[in-house]
Amino acid sequence: MAAACLTGVLAAALTACSGREKPGKNLLTTKAASEKIVNLFGPMEKLDPKADNIARSAFDRTIFMAEEKLGVRVDYRTYTAENYQEKTYDDVTIDRANNNMDDFYLLNPDTIQILGAEGKLLDLSELACVENLREVVRTANTVNGKLVAIPQEVVAYGLFVNKNMFDQYDLPLPETPEDLLECCRVFRENGIETPIGANRWWLENFVFAQAYADLYNGGNTEAEIEALNRGESRYSDYMRPGFEYLKELIDRGYINAQKAYVCEAIEGEGPDFLAQKTPIVMAYWGAANSETAYGAPDFELQVIGFPSSLGPMPVVSMTGYGIGAESEHLEDAKRVLEVILSDEALRIYTETNKVISPSKNVEVDCIPALRPLNDRIRENVYVLGANAGMKVEQWGNTCLIVRELLNGATVDECMARFDELQEASLGK
Repeated sequence: MAAACLTGVLAAALTACSGREKPGKNLLTTKAASEKIVNLFGPMEKLDPKADNIARSAFDRTIFMAEEKLGVRVDYRTYTAENYQEKTYDDVTIDRANNNMDDFYLLNPDTIQILGAEGKLLDLSELACVENLREVVRTANTVNGKLVAIPQEVVAYGLFVNKNMFDQYDLPLPETPEDLLECCRVFRENGIETPIGANRWWLENFVFAQAYADLYNGGNTEAEIEALNRGESRYSDYMRPGFEYLKELIDRGYINAQKAYVCEAIEGEGPDFLAQKTPIVMAYWGAANSETAYGAPDFELQVIGFPSSLGPMPVVSMTGYGIGAESEHLEDAKRVLEVILSDEALRIYTETNKVISPSKNVEVDCIPALRPLNDRIRENVYVLGANAGMKVEQWGNTCLIVRELLNGATVDECMARFDELQEASLGK
């Protein structure tokens, strides 16, 4: 369930493809015993490097770069629902990493946390590319003092707003929780039934923006997280204001809880937003670039941060590539990561996908709609929706507890769930 909450943003990266490997068995063969091979487990298949395909993935391009520079071959071992049936991508990844079946892996945030805590992932701190990483990447993927995963992109969530509808009613774009309540009040008074279109996966971003605005932007992040991990502070104390605010939005009718409880991301709220029946939805960065999502609206689109006490707040999450601590081809795997995470490769990846790079030296040429969100991230203003350094997994657990709120649970009942999770983490 934790991984499912990231489905919208990882659709292109973590989709089941047409590999044919059986669980626990490697059916790949080498061309020659002397050939250097590095094995990647992920959700994608590898395209023929000689194929004339303008749609070749950005990741493939960086892998081909590594193969040419290093004289190695990267073999893709792929996940398919057909082969693994009831097992999720995360389930299979954890099983393979525990059995040292591959050299490096594409990992979801919760899996990074689990495998990092168990010592199954190599500390990547000594890689040369680490010097160029944004601080948000280090913070999100450090477990017990070790940097155990590095992504090729940083995924940012924000509020997608119809600027035309705000202008129609002389409303400034909201920056604080109070601002958003006032905007929703005006929209309701002018006949807009549901000002905020929501789905069952992404409402936790409202909570994160309020819960952790000060934690990640107050200059005391590491100490506050340590206090949470030791049980000296409680997650429920951080989370309560966000849940109370979300409950207020629901009680005032600004969010339709019953619809949000069953709606899939974009599919549920997207049609009303594009038809200009609702002025606000929430989504990830890439949705603004995709014409199958919100990339071609008939109005002026703006993507801003979620309202918080510190103004518009981007919520950031990310996947990452990790190397098995006892992988068979460990040194070659490290060299491959050095290449695909170099600034040279990340520029190719970033320019192709129009995403935020993990390197502070690589800037995305984003569309105008995304500039407000990008400006905040460039200022290092953000909160993390997934942080491998927190003993209580954040994204998936918060998503599920928000769903309990949507289904009628009280705020106190939701806070009790966080307390239970924290108690369980302290016993490990």
